[in-house]
Amino acid sequence: MSVSGTYDCVTKTPMGDQKSKFTVNAEGDSFTGQQAGAMGSMDVYEGKVEGNNLTWKMNMTVPMPMTLTGEATVEGDTISGTIDAGAFGKMPLSGTREA
Repeated sequence: MSVSGTYDCVTKTPMGDQKSKFTVNAEGDSFTGQQAGAMGSMDVYEGKVEGNNLTWKMNMTVPMPMTLTGEATVEGDTISGTIDAGAFGKMPLSGTREA
């Protein structure tokens, strides 16, 4: 099964649970996409696909500018992993693929 799709996600952050839609557009061993939620949207760059494992980066601007590094595994219609926010630590990410 492809890792491509849109996932309804929750990231557990120091500011509370943040809901978002995480879009994965895989092509070969790379992917593009976006994570969009109440605090805005961030485009994926350096997206890599290895089997059902994903790694990527995003530039956050709100509430402060920083580069976030993500890693996740897609199993069936679920995604789980972490978003590394540098000094703020790793934040758990989980979600399910939209139908």
